[in-house]
Order: sequence, then structure tokens, then C-alpha cells
Amino acid sequence: METLLFILVFIAAYFLGSLSISIFMSRTLLGGDVRKMGSGNAGATNMARVFGMSAGVLTLGGDMCKTAIAMLLGYTLLGDGGMATAGIACMLGHCYPVLHGFKGGKGVSAGAAIALCMDWRVGLLVVAVFAAAAFSTKKVSFGSICAALSLPVGALVFGVSQPRCALAIVSMCLVVIRHKANIKRLINGTEPDFKPGKSKQLKKD
Repeated sequence: METLLFILVFIAAYFLGSLSISIFMSRTLLGGDVRKMGSGNAGATNMARVFGMSAGVLTLGGDMCKTAIAMLLGYTLLGDGGMATAGIACMLGHCYPVLHGFKGGKGVSAGAAIALCMDWRVGLLVVAVFAAAAFSTKKVSFGSICAALSLPVGALVFGVSQPRCALAIVSMCLVVIRHKANIKRLINGTEPDFKPGKSKQLKKD
């Protein structure tokens, strides 16, 4: 029975993660698919780059909320193991959404929610690392990668449970893998600085 419950939590969290806030907003409210603009990524950074900071912040908040809801569901039903299962599944859904042809975000907003839900101290550490790295270089991708690398470090330093440590490691790996192209550009010195676009009005009926 418990195994079946883990499977159901995984499936539910994956589909919740597949609900892409950026794709919904860009298609229905802003008049275009964000995956066909800017960097082509369905994440908060590209939303901010294409549609302005307001759209980026709303996307970030929405993606973090869906991840937190999934983790709360998993924790309520199955404790830390359920939380870790739901967190991993939701991030997979966010990065590879079956509802949108497996073309999603890079896991940064989901990873931020995972860090905060795992342990508020880990969350603060990850946010601080991101802010320091991103603002000092003006490259959100570099900040995201550094933040991801700090996630398992924070989990170990603050002594979270084994399931939460496993979640931190898997989350780090997913974010780094999704930033593979960015890493190449960072090494080659061709990664562009982050510049938010002008805010666009919602599409009128």
C-alpha cells in the first residue's frame, strides 16, 4: 500500500510540475509562446527578458508555489520520503513537462522552493549564494548554477534528513544538466548579461 502511495504521489507531483506558469501566461495573457522568444526557455528568467520583470516575478512565484504544494502533499502523506519524492517529481515535470512536449524550464524556481521547504536555513543560504553570484557577474545562469551547487552543501551543513539530502543532490544535478549550454558559454565568455525587457500589457479579448 505504501509503495502504491509513493507512486501516486510521484505521478501527481509530476503533473503538477508540468503545469508551466510561463507557457500559460505567455500564450493566454501575453500573446505569444515564450519558448519561441528570447532564449527559448520556459522559465522565469526568459519571461523577464521577453515580457518584463513583472512577468518574470509572477512566473517565479507560480513555479515555487506549485513545487511547495507538491512537497506539502508528499510530506503530509509519507513524511520526508514523500516530500523528497514529490520534490523530485515536480522538478522533473517542470523541466520536462509532458503537457508541453517535454520542453520546460531549467529547474531554478522549483529548486528554490525545494531549498526553502527542505529547511529555511538551507533556503536562505541558496538565495544568498544566488544573489551574490548573479549580481556580481550580471549573469543569472551563473547565479543559478552556484545556487544549485550550494544546495547539497547546505543540506549537509544543517544536517537535514537523508531523504532531504537525496532531494538536494538530485535537484542540483537537474539544474546543472539543464544549464549545460550556459556552462559552455560561460567557459567561452559568450554568456550574455541579464537585461529584463519592457513590461508588456496583457492581451485584450
